[in-house]
Amino acid sequence: MRPFSNILFVASPGTDDSVALNQAVAIATANHAQLTVVGVIDDVGKNTRAPRYKPNALRHAMIEQRRDELASLISGKTPAGSTIDVKVLVGKVFLEIIREVQQYQHDLVIKSAESIERVSHLFGSTDLSLLRNCPSPVWIVKSTQQQGYRKIVAAVDYDPENHTVDDLNGQILELATSIALAEFAELHVVHAWRLPHESFLRSPRTAITNDEVDTMVEKEKMERRHWLNLLIATHCAEAADYLEPKIQLPEGSARHWVPTLVREIDAELVVMGTVGRTGIPGFVIGNTAETILNQIDCSVLTVKPPGFTSPVTEA
Repeated sequence: MRPFSNILFVASPGTDDSVALNQAVAIATANHAQLTVVGVIDDVGKNTRAPRYKPNALRHAMIEQRRDELASLISGKTPAGSTIDVKVLVGKVFLEIIREVQQYQHDLVIKSAESIERVSHLFGSTDLSLLRNCPSPVWIVKSTQQQGYRKIVAAVDYDPENHTVDDLNGQILELATSIALAEFAELHVVHAWRLPHESFLRSPRTAITNDEVDTMVEKEKMERRHWLNLLIATHCAEAADYLEPKIQLPEGSARHWVPTLVREIDAELVVMGTVGRTGIPGFVIGNTAETILNQIDCSVLTVKPPGFTSPVTEA
């Protein structure tokens, strides 16, 4: 896996950023990468009611206050022999972060999960907007999570006619493997599968017997297992002896089985792709990925395929 070189950490007001920031510092140190800590504040409208302050003066005061808060946040965390840059941006959080990534070529974004009231959903609107639209990998860290990862899930997809999916699977496995090695964690590789059109093949409209369909199902399962073994051998070969990745090949939908596996093994991190296969500009997250994200309650690292272009344009 190509090491990260330019990491962006997004500070979240009202959230305990310590776990996520420690993660960012550790990754930056291990990769000898530049780390930038950024905070985003809302812009000041022209009709501000603050007495004695014109909009520009108020904006400047807010920026300086946020800069001081960020300086306090990173105090004592700078790795020896390096620096942590601090920036304050003005505008809508997810837009400014994506534009920052585009302008300065950040190759990883790390952020604490938003503090939201609905306990059934870990990710808030800003998190989901970054997961959908940010061109770099996005690592959303559950702020209440213990330090370190014991169990990591890598979720991969199958499309033999789409090389983009193959490339995405490779990135997912290499990232998950690298993190599992660094954390001495258990790696689970999950691929949920099903025989295409099985319900129709079993319907009275066909002349195919259930025994014949059962044979087709078994053949499909064997082919998927062979494909998955080859995928792991290709992208996890150097670490296979140390990790011994655990293969999970449930029959059914990924939107059901990935969250189910995460809950069953109590995984702390899921590594997955978020881009759908439609090719429609602006439609950058698949329904399956969206459903999975809304069901899991752990940290997540999402990856985009090579050539992904964000619908967010630079200012």
